[in-house]
Amino acid sequence: MSSSIQKQVEEFIRTKVRPEYRPLVEAFRTFIKSDFPQLKEEMRGGTENYYGTPVYRLKRIVLVISPSQHGITFAFSEGKLFQDKYGMLEGVGNKTLNIRLSSPAEFDETKMRYYVQQAIDLDEQRP
Repeated sequence: MSSSIQKQVEEFIRTKVRPEYRPLVEAFRTFIKSDFPQLKEEMRGGTENYYGTPVYRLKRIVLVISPSQHGITFAFSEGKLFQDKYGMLEGVGNKTLNIRLSSPAEFDETKMRYYVQQAIDLDEQRP
């Protein structure tokens, strides 16, 4: 990852993520870097009215991180196609489903690995 993108992501975390949720985002970033180094961390979007958000990409964007007042949302671009043996997926979108966490204690690497691996597998199957 270029240092420019890393600085943008770190600035996003510092300015857009509530302090109590920053350890959760950092735990996730560390997890992705160690377990899924093939995913590229980038910033997507950003307009006058909306701020950009960190995304993770293989061929396409597979995951978006969004902060809220009540936690962090991990939005899986193809979540509707996932198996959900842990019952963590939420949402009513046509494609995207989310996992919402509100504390680092809720972050379980085994469970998150299960969902991230599905995102990668689906992206790799696409032409």
